[in-house]
Amino acid sequence: MTVTYSSKVANATFFGFHRLLLKWRGSIYKLLYREFIVFAVLYTAISLMYRFLLTGAQKRYFEKLSIYCDRYAEQIPVTFVLGFYVTLVVNRWWNQFVNLPWPDRLMFLISSSVHGSDEHGRLLRRTLMRYVNLTSLLIFRSVSTAVYKRFPTMDHVVEAGFMTADERKLFDHLKSPHLKYWVPFIWFGNLAAKARKEGRIRDSVDLQSLMTEMNRFRSWCSLLFGYDWVGIPLVYTQVVTLAVYTFFFACLIGRQFLDPTKGYAGHDLDLYIPIFTLLQFFFYAGWLKVAEQLINPFGEDDDDFETNWCIDRNLQVSLLAVDEMHMSLPKMKKDIYWDDSAARPPYTLAAADYCIPSFLGSTVQMGEHRPQSEWEREDGRLLNWPQFRCAESDSGV
Repeated sequence: MTVTYSSKVANATFFGFHRLLLKWRGSIYKLLYREFIVFAVLYTAISLMYRFLLTGAQKRYFEKLSIYCDRYAEQIPVTFVLGFYVTLVVNRWWNQFVNLPWPDRLMFLISSSVHGSDEHGRLLRRTLMRYVNLTSLLIFRSVSTAVYKRFPTMDHVVEAGFMTADERKLFDHLKSPHLKYWVPFIWFGNLAAKARKEGRIRDSVDLQSLMTEMNRFRSWCSLLFGYDWVGIPLVYTQVVTLAVYTFFFACLIGRQFLDPTKGYAGHDLDLYIPIFTLLQFFFYAGWLKVAEQLINPFGEDDDDFETNWCIDRNLQVSLLAVDEMHMSLPKMKKDIYWDDSAARPPYTLAAADYCIPSFLGSTVQMGEHRPQSEWEREDGRLLNWPQFRCAESDSGV
């Protein structure tokens, strides 16, 4: 389930993010604590081996190896490679959210364009809307593990009411090695054309608008299928993962505290706990974990998209719009500002500070405090305009 915290950061306050740092669900601590523990245990084991198990000659060799690893580990471009990768993943994640298929525009058109208050008209509108929701279910079922667990077979789709038994037979009769999420689109188009011939859709323009919007919905579904089919190139993901883990594997040896009595540069202190190395692991490995969570938002992570909720919401809202709300209008009455040409809604006491005058332009303030000149009356009206003329320059301009 998506972790929402917008209300907690609505206003910027002193140390306002501290409450977010204590959250566990959806946090970086939950994602990273296993890797962090493994890294800390390995570092401690190597440190104990260096301090208590190695002989004098072995310690000298280990110290040279540690200095070597520390020197060359910095040549791994972790920041550049990881930063560019995470930016690519986040942009891809947001584009997938923007292209989620929502049936709202279609349900508005169906409700207003497909006429008839009788049972056939109601059946026509609900069937058209059911085909739209069936399409989104089929595409979600092919890309989302959560939806597939809910509808593992087409029998479950029929049982849930998205498809009838007769439609299931027609669907299965169509032999194709490809994903058949497009089949309800064809049914939708054929049924809309039939409604136009029957006069349920009274204008060809309305039919065209309906088909155009359906094609827009189809494009959203196709984009989700495309994102699932073509991911970020595997080689790039491998390069980033190898860069991060190779860097910290080198840090296990290169960031050890060496014997201060040997006088190695940068090893004047022996603090036992590599605080800044642990912080560096937390930030870099955490950055990689962010990409790991966002690269496919149709899984079951804390911040993945709620596809099952989308299915439930879209079905309930769309059927309500095309059925019970079809040609349902509240009684018209005069609004409370009927005789008021300067309508202004009231403010509560809590919102009184937001009652501000309209902005009229930055130059308005110039006229409020200017000194009175000889060509201005006391009432502010101009007596005469001062005459100015630009002096001609030597160039004649």
